[in-house]
Amino acid sequence: MNSQQLKRLFTLHEAAIYLGRSVWSIRRLIWNGDLPQVRAGGRVHVDIRDMNEFIDKHKEEELT
Repeated sequence: MNSQQLKRLFTLHEAAIYLGRSVWSIRRLIWNGDLPQVRAGGRVHVDIRDMNEFIDKHKEEELT
């Protein structure tokens, strides 16, 4: 298992890449309460579990 698979906290820039959005879009998601943040030492991070939950929550299934 490589270190990337163990990574849990992402910077806003990394979260933006992961979710395919801009950094400002990630900030808006946090400010609106749609994506929790982890603050430590003046830095803001996003938990990959919260990003995956966000994806699952907003995923649309194909209607047949």
